[in-house]
Amino acid sequence: MEPSGSATDAADGSSHRPRLFYFNGGFFTQKRVRRMLELAGYDLRLGKPGPDDLVAVWGKSPTSGRGEAVSDKIGAGLLHVEDAFLRSIRPGRDGEPPLGLTLDRQRPYFDSSGPSDLEAHLATAAFDDAHHLQRARDAMARIKAANLSKYNDFDPKAQIPKPGYVLVIDQTRGDASIKHGGASADHFREMLVFAQEEHPTARIVIKTHPETIAGHRKGHFGLGDVTERISLFEHAAPVYDLMEGAIAVYTVSSGMGFEAVLAGHKPHVFGQPFYAGWGLTDDRQPIDRRQRTLTRAQLFAGVMLDYCRWYDPYRDRLCPLEDTLDTLEALTRAHMQDRAGHVAYGMRLWKRGPMQAIFGAGRAGPDAKVQFARDPDDALMAARDGSLLVWAGKEPDGFATRAEAQGTRLLRVEDGFLRSRGLGADLVAPLSLVTDDSGIYYDPTRPSQLEALVTPGENLPPAALARASRLRRQIVKLGVSKYNLDGAAPEFDAGGRDVILVPGQVEDDASIRLGTKEVCDNAALLAAVRRDFPDAFVVYKPHPDVEAGLRDGDIPAPEADWIAESANPLALIARADRVCTMTSLLGFEALLREVPVTCYGAPFYAGWGLTEDRGSVPARRGTASLDQLVHASLIDYPRYFDPVTRQPCPPEIAVDRLATGTLPRAGLGNRLLAKAQGAFASYAHLWRSG
Repeated sequence: MEPSGSATDAADGSSHRPRLFYFNGGFFTQKRVRRMLELAGYDLRLGKPGPDDLVAVWGKSPTSGRGEAVSDKIGAGLLHVEDAFLRSIRPGRDGEPPLGLTLDRQRPYFDSSGPSDLEAHLATAAFDDAHHLQRARDAMARIKAANLSKYNDFDPKAQIPKPGYVLVIDQTRGDASIKHGGASADHFREMLVFAQEEHPTARIVIKTHPETIAGHRKGHFGLGDVTERISLFEHAAPVYDLMEGAIAVYTVSSGMGFEAVLAGHKPHVFGQPFYAGWGLTDDRQPIDRRQRTLTRAQLFAGVMLDYCRWYDPYRDRLCPLEDTLDTLEALTRAHMQDRAGHVAYGMRLWKRGPMQAIFGAGRAGPDAKVQFARDPDDALMAARDGSLLVWAGKEPDGFATRAEAQGTRLLRVEDGFLRSRGLGADLVAPLSLVTDDSGIYYDPTRPSQLEALVTPGENLPPAALARASRLRRQIVKLGVSKYNLDGAAPEFDAGGRDVILVPGQVEDDASIRLGTKEVCDNAALLAAVRRDFPDAFVVYKPHPDVEAGLRDGDIPAPEADWIAESANPLALIARADRVCTMTSLLGFEALLREVPVTCYGAPFYAGWGLTEDRGSVPARRGTASLDQLVHASLIDYPRYFDPVTRQPCPPEIAVDRLATGTLPRAGLGNRLLAKAQGAFASYAHLWRSG
């Protein structure tokens, strides 16, 4: 359907962009709001409108009367603009722009004095498209699983009351949805009385509004309402965790009432919000003109898929809800992890800038930054009761035990699997990093967070597996890999024999030291491949760090039929019938392209039934599908950073940037330093320290 409030084409078929005039101060200061209106098809103007024009007003804000007065005087139409129901991490008063808007030609969605575009749509739309309704169910499940709400500055560690309580939702005094939703302050008193009478033995928990907690605006309840049965809940808790423990929910017109519906409750509603009157709420003030009964999926589809306009800040375009969920999940994850800042140990000097950008971009306030420590004892002291980042290969013995003893969360950091356009050894900054509080993905001698994410993968909903499949196809189509190196096309004649690609590795790499036993160097790997596949055409690809002179490890390869010097790795995979490796990521990249892989070590992608395993893999690993592994390793495990917007981003954006976008590159100083490090590769224990 054409989204509600959108601009339409003229009757004669010509392109028509309605002129939209604005007078509210917020439209002057909110660049993104203006951009979203432009993308929705409106021609934004300043000046005097005519009777065929539109005037934009922000909901029922104190300044909306100015635009309404102009509209009344001239006879111009109104476009009521409001934030959508998934907005941002923090409120707009903190300067954070919205990820969505609602646009309504009749009245704001919360004004029950007459039908809005939203109400008309909910009353008349067919809602019988199976695919549309499945999208709604999938999106509802994602929102609940990630605890996403209008604002997402919640504390994941907030102590939720013991289950079995009645949840009463407070709102700020003067909220427009109260007055224009047919209610007043008296209805809050009435609501609290009914909650007690209808649940005489239950505890009553009053959820204080976040702006009341912050001291910005007063609510309707306070300490004077606290009794043995009634308590105030003044914590920024995850919304759906709070809903989970409630036996009943009471509200006047709060947006949390809508979330209560999505959580499976039938909330008791004392006002007339947009979600009341459709058979999903217990309405104490019924709206006679709303007579239709909707399912939760139908209500969600009408509100979130059809009515709201969503914005993609990375591609600067309007987008479907699913893209906004990708964005908000990435932003929320980074905010939750970084909200208190980090102390970092074991980071080389050149990495500190990228680390500060990725883990301390000020998303959670001025204190949310990375402090770097050169001494492990100093790092532990500074990170007491907080978070400590350590480069995985630099973790001192006993570091994790000491951190746990003092209440510090230790996060091991490593490059992600979609990293950059250029080598880490060439000091090119990464677009993705992984953090792990259990182990690290390349170390099979102990469990890692990645393993934990793969293991319950069988419980992933179909929508999550579909996303992983789309991401995998996107990676293959765009030709994206970890380093995205150029190279010559492979030119060899295999004479009809099966082609086996053998990727060389840096032999002192941690994944070799920890993940191999019998076959643990490139020469042994080539010998094993020739023994196991005597009739194959063996192509040996030296490691790019070695080819670039940045790491030691060049070897003769008499077992190889062809040495692929300076060849494009993905082009080699395309020519291969099989990849044989110890622990190289090239094996994972072959799996993404559905090329068979034989492992002589125990990389993170081995042991799940997807590879032929000649090495010893942990018995704790089970069976997983390729898309389960992709979801864990490319969606759940890493964090991604967009160098264009300087914000956390979903993996799909990182893939686009790696394929076509603006990327960080090593400066001259970094390149010279990288070459110097290569020259002293045999002294690696010196230049890798600190």
